[in-house]
Order: sequence, then structure tokens, then C-alpha cells
Amino acid sequence: MAYDADVIVIGAGLAGLAATAELVDAGRTVLLLDQEPEQSLGGQAHWSFGGLFLVDSPEQRRMCIRDSHALALQDWMGTAGFDRPEDHWPRRWAEAYVDFAAGEKRAWLHRQGIRFFPLVSWAERGGYGAIGHGNSVPRFHITWGTGPGVVEPFERRVREGVARGLVRLAFRHRVTGLSRTGGALDTVTGEVLEPSGVARGKASSRTVAGAFEFRAQAVIVTSGGIGGNHDLVRANWPERLGTPPAHMISGVPAHVDGHLLGVAEAAGARMINRDRMWHYTEGIQNWNPIWDKHGIRILPGPSSLWLDARGKRLPVPLFPGFDTLGTLEHIMRTGYDHTWFVLDRKIIGKEFALSGSEQNPDLTGKSVREVLGRVRQDVPGPVRAFMEHGADFVVEKDLGALVRRMNALTEKPLIDEAELRREIVARDREVANPYTKDLQVTAVRGARRFLGDRLVRTAPPHRILDPAAGPLIAVKLHILTRKTLGGLETDLSSRVLAEGGAPIPGLYAAGEAAGFGGGGVHGYRALEGTFLGGCLFSGRTAGRAAARTVG
Repeated sequence: MAYDADVIVIGAGLAGLAATAELVDAGRTVLLLDQEPEQSLGGQAHWSFGGLFLVDSPEQRRMCIRDSHALALQDWMGTAGFDRPEDHWPRRWAEAYVDFAAGEKRAWLHRQGIRFFPLVSWAERGGYGAIGHGNSVPRFHITWGTGPGVVEPFERRVREGVARGLVRLAFRHRVTGLSRTGGALDTVTGEVLEPSGVARGKASSRTVAGAFEFRAQAVIVTSGGIGGNHDLVRANWPERLGTPPAHMISGVPAHVDGHLLGVAEAAGARMINRDRMWHYTEGIQNWNPIWDKHGIRILPGPSSLWLDARGKRLPVPLFPGFDTLGTLEHIMRTGYDHTWFVLDRKIIGKEFALSGSEQNPDLTGKSVREVLGRVRQDVPGPVRAFMEHGADFVVEKDLGALVRRMNALTEKPLIDEAELRREIVARDREVANPYTKDLQVTAVRGARRFLGDRLVRTAPPHRILDPAAGPLIAVKLHILTRKTLGGLETDLSSRVLAEGGAPIPGLYAAGEAAGFGGGGVHGYRALEGTFLGGCLFSGRTAGRAAARTVG
């Protein structure tokens, strides 16, 4: 029986590259397919901030952070909230992933040349009890080189496989069918799309120029999620999060459309937890977009006042950076799908960062001088560009003018100046003493006890209406689609399972297509820094498992 390769990998994002690299190390031949052109190699990881979840790392210890496997597992399980029969494999993947993050993960990445920014960041702080959602300690390690720095060693390993004759790259190949021979899934069919020279992230042509059929002893699906397909996001929107937003912006290009998940289901694969998803609530419209509806996420420090569409502060503990999904659930109960940050120049200069490799040229370009310049700047350049050009930013010297311009950005004027002034003045009175009943101010003071926050992420408590801290700034925030938390159900060897729980011979899945492992390793919520790492861990697992069963 003739095969075109030992293994076919569908999807040339980070999980697909990791799987292919492991297959090359095992001496297996690989056919790597992707519907996009070669310039999009690396997929969504290229655009990422490069954050990775590590436990008890040297970087943490140097910052006097006491972390442990037990604490990380407590945080993961409290965050995931596994409560379904189909959470069996996701739970086991979660245990395995925390073992990896607390064990060999950093050393494995370090051997491949990946290095980390020395200041560990604190994402998803929770704000509930010790066994509830959130990271108890900072664990977000920023890769030196951001997303491209994560992709580079795996792309290099794959291209070395090309040079050795072990890997064939087949771009512009859109898979439309998976089929079996004698019970084992071994055939991949689809359309060859016309060549495209569009830049990375831009929409490429869907004009069909031909057809293909390839056969291999194993097939690994690493095709990503559904975040670019707003219709599918709304169709899978969970009732617990209320009515789906009428307006959303996209954190991923349109080709992240979930197409191959449907193909895999048609071939007998079981898709679970499709109602679990991870969308951000701090999205802003990109003033210089790359793809349609291109949005950027603000990575906020804890000081901005977070207001609903009518100007009411969000309830405790829904402060910036504390509980993404809890905030989303609250927003969707308000009857509006936008919120506001209100802050001042002192806060934005210290606390605002923007997600994405292209929004962090200093870290992406590995420039020590530019990183140090960021610390010295009043407001970082990319943030300043949004202040000057962004459609969602309002900058004014006085509150009255700020409110008038805020109301001009909505269909109806929803913000009452007197009520907003009362809210801000009340908050400002609470910073006069080192103690307070305002839990956000307490959280800010607590954050500043951590060296990383005090240096670069959290402004000293001060009065927002103090003219010396101005001008005042308001930012209109949108729902930003991003990650699929459910996916194809897999066992700990990344084998895709059918209804009933039996593995489909020859079929594996990894990355977002597999819910980053098991069909939903994060459960209901994520701890951040776990998406790239989930792609790497599940991709590595799938590649190694497939290598053992072929040849």
C-alpha cells in the first residue's frame, strides 16, 4: 500500500510545527498541509505576546515568588471548574500539563534557545477564595522575542526536516475530507487553492485551482479554533454568558474558522465542550488593521476604573486583569456589549501594554535599549499611537469634555456626568489613607508589594481627578474573540476519540483543535500563558505518539 508520507499534519501553526518537529526527530516522513500561504507559517502564535505559564521557575525565584506544583494545580483546578462527565480526559490533561509546566517545560524550551524577559507578570489574578479562579502568584513569562521567538525554534526544526528530505510543506491545501481504509483513518482529500502573495494575516483567495488526495499511516489535526468565525462563535455561545454580543471584534484572522473541526466530526471524531470559549473584554479596534475587524487586547494593570455602558463601576472582584470570563458574564447581563476604562495619563503610562508581537517591537526585536526606553517613556509608543489615532480613545483635560466625547461614541448618550463624577470623587477620597474599604484600591496596594508590578505594571495610588496626573482618558472596550476552549476529545496520547470513547485508529489532534488537550484542558476558564504552552505540549505529545505507531 503506497503512502505519501508516514504522517500527515493538517495545520502549520505552533502545534503543527511542534508535532512535525518531533516526527522529524524520530526519523519519520511528514506531509505538512495548510490552507494559507507560506508567509503565514506559525499561525496565530506569530501574533502573540509570547506569554508562557511556568511553575517555580528561576525567574520566579529571583523575584522572591514562592510557587509550587501543588499551588499551581490548586489554581488550575479551581479555575477550570471541571463538572461534566466528558471532563475525564481534560482533567487528566490538566494534571499532565501542570506536571510539565512545573517540570521539564522550561529546560526543554531553553535547550532550543528560548529565553524569557526577567520580570514575571501576573495575569488572571482571580480575587475569590484560595480554591477559586485565578493565579495565586505571578506565572506569566514573556518570551524574549514574543510570539515569533516561540515559533522560531520549531520552524527551524521543521525546515531542517525539509532539508533532510523528511518534510514536505504543502501550502494552499484546504482539507475537506478525512476517510478510512480497513478501519484506520489514512486518507486526506481537499482543494488546492490558487497561489496567494498576501501578507501574513490578510485574507487569502479561496479560488480553487485543483484537488488532492494524500494517504499516510497517521493524520494529526492541528487546525486551530473558531475565533475568526463570528457566526460559529454565536452559534456555540453558552447560555450562562447570556445573549451573544451583537458586535464583536476579532483577535484572530478570518481563516481561523473552525472548518476542519466539522470535517473531523464528519469522519467520526467526538467534539466536546464546544460551549466553552475564551474571549477578551478589553478589546480595542486596531487603528492600523491587518485583518477584518482586527482588534487588539489591552493588557491592563489594576488601577483603571472599569465602568459598564452606563458608567457604573463593575462589581468586586471584576477589576482589570482579575477575571476575564467573570467580567464577560457580567457585561452580557447589562444589555450592552461594551464597557469603559476611565483613567489618567499617569496610569496609562505605567500600566497599559498591548497584546501582540507587532504591538511590542522592543520585545519582539529583542532590543534591550528599546525595552529600557519603554520604562523611561511617559507613555509607550504603541500605546501613544492608539491615544492619537484609535477610534476608542478619548483624551481630555476635564471630566465634562471627556463625558461628552464618550457619549458621542455610542448610539445614545448613556453616561451621566454628575453620576460619573460622584463615582470618581468617592474613589479618590479612598486613596488619602494607606487603608480603605475600596477593594480595588486595596488590590492596587497589594499588587505594588510585588516587585514586577511596582516597577512596570502598577501606578502608585493617586487621585484620578488630580490635574497633575492628567489628562483624563476614557477607552471604549469591545468583546474580542480569541480562543476555543473545547475541541476534539483526545486521550493522553493525543488519539482522537469517537462517540463511545474508543480511539479512531490513525487520527490524532493537538493545539486549539483539541481544546489544547483532551477536548478542553482549561475547563471553563484559563490561567493565561497556557495557550502557547498548550499547543507545544499537545503538539509534542501527538508527534511522539504518532511516531511510535508508524514506520
